[in-house]
Amino acid sequence: MSNFHLAKRLAALPPYLFAAIDKVKEEVRATGKDIISLGIGDPDLPTPDFIIEALHQAAKNPANHQYPSYVGMLAFRQAVADWYKERFGVSLNAADEVVALIGSKEGIAHFPMAFINPGDMALVATPNYPVYGSATNFAGGTVEYLPLTDENDFLPDLDSISSDTWKRATMIFVNYPNNPTAATAPDAFYQKLIAKAREFNVIVAHDAAYTEVYFDPAKKPRSILEFPGAKDVAIEFHSLSKTYNMTGWRIGMAVGNPQLVAGLGKIKENVDSGAFQAVQEAGVAALKHGEPYAEKYRAIYKERRDVMCAALKKAGIEHHVPEATFYIWCKTPKGFTSADFVTKVLRQTGVVVTPGNGFGTPGEGYFRISLTVPTQRLEEAVSRIVNL
Repeated sequence: MSNFHLAKRLAALPPYLFAAIDKVKEEVRATGKDIISLGIGDPDLPTPDFIIEALHQAAKNPANHQYPSYVGMLAFRQAVADWYKERFGVSLNAADEVVALIGSKEGIAHFPMAFINPGDMALVATPNYPVYGSATNFAGGTVEYLPLTDENDFLPDLDSISSDTWKRATMIFVNYPNNPTAATAPDAFYQKLIAKAREFNVIVAHDAAYTEVYFDPAKKPRSILEFPGAKDVAIEFHSLSKTYNMTGWRIGMAVGNPQLVAGLGKIKENVDSGAFQAVQEAGVAALKHGEPYAEKYRAIYKERRDVMCAALKKAGIEHHVPEATFYIWCKTPKGFTSADFVTKVLRQTGVVVTPGNGFGTPGEGYFRISLTVPTQRLEEAVSRIVNL
């Protein structure tokens, strides 16, 4: 049998976080235990029927059976621009400041290829969605991680980054509302980030996939593009996945600085053939008519958050009460590492939670709970953990 070797870029990667968890989960499932998965952030709620119907109708149109545009249908890009104007007050030119994505993960993964040369450096706030770092490495770049700590409200300390580091950086990845910590960013953070990026000519890549999962209408998360000067340096990645329960549909968008959008579009021309147009048409329907549904989902997640936080408090597990996202960031009990605690919980109770260190070194000592199962299952999960 032939003996093939992975490319160094793949061999150097750690196991993908959720793939490793799935392996242990299947081992436990094989023993007959009832699994409650609070691991991956995949909404359990169904996609609204009107979006499914829009796909059904669009899929019957032969015009949608051919290759789509690499950068997305203009109708979809215009719907994105209209949504940004309505939601954030941000004006976007659909022609050159919006590109359609096959889910925001795809766009984030391809973006460094457009602007990172071998040896270039990206700054990545961590704990973080693993794709920021792996995508930079795939492009031949290096990563300098910026720790997110409880003491600094899980925001990178921009003032602690030396001028030399800013000068060497090509881009910086940030993500608010944040996965995994569920932290939100104040206006002052965005303002300072934009000022630093403009001063040192650094690209800001902002992952904003969770802006629509919030619990206080008076504290709606903001787009970085709302702030003066952002379009000079920033591209923002967004998705319909979390907002409208469309994770499997693979449709998202990147918006912002036209040079950055064009660079990403150039990569997409060479590596994919765009999102299925019928899915884009369903995305148009979601963006135009989906807000009442998004509001309903927020109410469901808020109820789940409140139930879970009350149960965690009763169990004596330290945690942060999130203002956004459907995650809760919890401290492991004393004497446990993240991996030890998560493994013990999974093997003894069948409850899947995610080890904080899987998102980066500063996540050690934490674990993440995803509120993507019904309330009664959340209550059952906590009762099992308490009785370990």
